[in-house]
Amino acid sequence: MDHSAHLSHFRNETLAFEKAVERAVAGAGEGPLPLVPSCPGWSASDLLVHLGGVHRFVGRILRDRLTAPPDPTDLSLFELPEDPATRGAWPLPERAPNRGPLTQPVTDWFAQGARQLADLFRELGPEEPVWTWSADPGRHTSGFWLRMQAIELAIHRWDAEGATGTPDPVDAALAADAVPQSLEVMAPFRRAVAGAPPGAGERYRFRRTDGPGSWTVTLSGDLVHVEPDAAGPAHVEAAGTASDLMLFLWRRIPADDLETTGDEELLVRWFTLVPPL
Repeated sequence: MDHSAHLSHFRNETLAFEKAVERAVAGAGEGPLPLVPSCPGWSASDLLVHLGGVHRFVGRILRDRLTAPPDPTDLSLFELPEDPATRGAWPLPERAPNRGPLTQPVTDWFAQGARQLADLFRELGPEEPVWTWSADPGRHTSGFWLRMQAIELAIHRWDAEGATGTPDPVDAALAADAVPQSLEVMAPFRRAVAGAPPGAGERYRFRRTDGPGSWTVTLSGDLVHVEPDAAGPAHVEAAGTASDLMLFLWRRIPADDLETTGDEELLVRWFTLVPPL
């Protein structure tokens, strides 16, 4: 998927996320904001502030062309409104779940940050060198962040919709892009950060049912080896739509929602070998 397609998904998922949060606020009326089932301990308000903070964090990296991560304890990074009353009512993470009214300054802050980030992605293009968390120097680019943020927005849009009903699946093209990103980029990172146990040669296959594509993953020691469309045997195969595969890899739906053949226990063990962060 090219830069313009990722940018289009980023913008579309931003609008869908905002609408999902608006529905949650409207549905609450005078009562408490709904909790987000797929994000235990968070309300729709907490989800919005989390994603808005990520956008400000990435925006600082891009705007200043940083080659090292900014300090997340520096509150100026997040460009919160200066008004003392607004800050006093801010849905702080340490107070989660924040189920009180979601005020207009908070939603405006999110919308502004998402818009500014989209503009930065458009202006810089995909090849601007910046810091990223990837261990691969070839992925230290603005394009890495756009791909990551389009995917994260889709996940959190799905989360937000789940607060008030049944969420819509992720766009098939974006989900099919997110599956290899989860396996090739995020899985090694998650294993390293979490100190996951070494792989013993477990061989997983994730097969898409709503279009072409499969990804076979071998976990050996500390290595994660991904083979697109491999033909050899696997210990377990999980099949589903691109959206369902993506949602499983982000631990949003259970393995039971996929068509599984082979050693089903290995599919349960996936999140021990590739812990969520």
